[in-house]
Amino acid sequence: MAEILPRRRSPWRSLLLIFGVLGPGFITASAGNDVGGIAQYSQAGAQFGYSLLWLLIPLAVALVIVQEMATRMGCVTGKGLAALLRETFGVRVSFLAMLLLFLINTLLTATEFAGVAAAAEIFHVSRYLAVPAALIVVFFFVLKFDNKVVERTFVILSLIYISYIASAILSHPNWSEVARGALVPSFHLQTVGWMAAVVGLIGTTISPYMQFFLQSAVVEKGSRTESLPFARIDVINGSILAIALAGFMIIANASTIYLANSHGAHIVATQASDFAIALRPLAGEFAATIFALGILNAGIFTATVLPLSTSYIVCEAFGFEAAIDRKFEEAPVFFTLFAAGLLIGAAVVLVPHIPLLQMVLFAQVLQGVLLPAELVLMLIVINRKQIMGDYTNKPWVNAIAWTTVVVVGTLSVIYVAGQFFPALLGG
Repeated sequence: MAEILPRRRSPWRSLLLIFGVLGPGFITASAGNDVGGIAQYSQAGAQFGYSLLWLLIPLAVALVIVQEMATRMGCVTGKGLAALLRETFGVRVSFLAMLLLFLINTLLTATEFAGVAAAAEIFHVSRYLAVPAALIVVFFFVLKFDNKVVERTFVILSLIYISYIASAILSHPNWSEVARGALVPSFHLQTVGWMAAVVGLIGTTISPYMQFFLQSAVVEKGSRTESLPFARIDVINGSILAIALAGFMIIANASTIYLANSHGAHIVATQASDFAIALRPLAGEFAATIFALGILNAGIFTATVLPLSTSYIVCEAFGFEAAIDRKFEEAPVFFTLFAAGLLIGAAVVLVPHIPLLQMVLFAQVLQGVLLPAELVLMLIVINRKQIMGDYTNKPWVNAIAWTTVVVVGTLSVIYVAGQFFPALLGG
């Protein structure tokens, strides 16, 4: 009788298990540290100083609530969010949700390659060389490389983000102004770009795709209801870490670019490399190198995870075979989605004269616009007793979650309306 060899664990499962061990806190922190997050937080500080710091406090609360709901659904049902949406709302709604997920994640993949391009251009390397090289690296990592080595490398490289904390402190910000910006809400609806910055900050902090990814990680880890207390602690810790990093990124740029512009300079960030100035209080002339390595690490890492996770989530929703260790004829939908997302994302960045930074920031705003619809679907599912039993939302959790939906939805409507009627947003 032929020996049955154990099935090799796919990179997707390795990623989920590693993230599951580290907990949703690590996932949450990582979500804000991709190329889009770095650009959005940096732009907020450079353009509006400390005045948007207050927004991070309600965002931290909303982030904890949303991440905890995804974790709880995974622990109680043992199913991913995509599967629950199909079972609850049927194939049509699930198809629309998966289509939007694929499109937004492909755009986000493009922003990660945009980060690679921006980092390469800091070193005076053409994007037309850097992006194809990164594409090959991603394929190589996913298909051939030992995922434990890859993940350990990324974790080590992720420590570079700590430089933003040191940079913020060493740039000697006015801490009383920092406290005022964090504790006193200010609204500037008529200021050009303010609404886009607010919606973008929401979108990059509570990224819609992360709820799918997180719930799948909980299921893959095998967590059940007895694990909820530990999972909730990790959600809180991870959310605080994510918000803290975001705050220091804003402070670092507010204390440099925004302050310089307030004293007569005319620094306008048109490329991601322009934000390297925020690291000069820490690293001097090496600031650009530090920034480039950070955004390069974020770009390659997320460009690896996004297309792969999207393929698995879509296949999960519709019951298609999904395994990277299978042959193409055994999992054609999975491989087609993975290749399409990766190749389209890389190709977009190679379009001549495409404004990379503007594309990155637009993707974060789009996430903020789409977030309310995802939250509504999650709230409907998690409040059904036939699905969650005794683990439906408490009234106070529903109050915060629905308030988040209303507030973010209203801001999104105002922003979208402002694109057709610029006078609404000071245009």
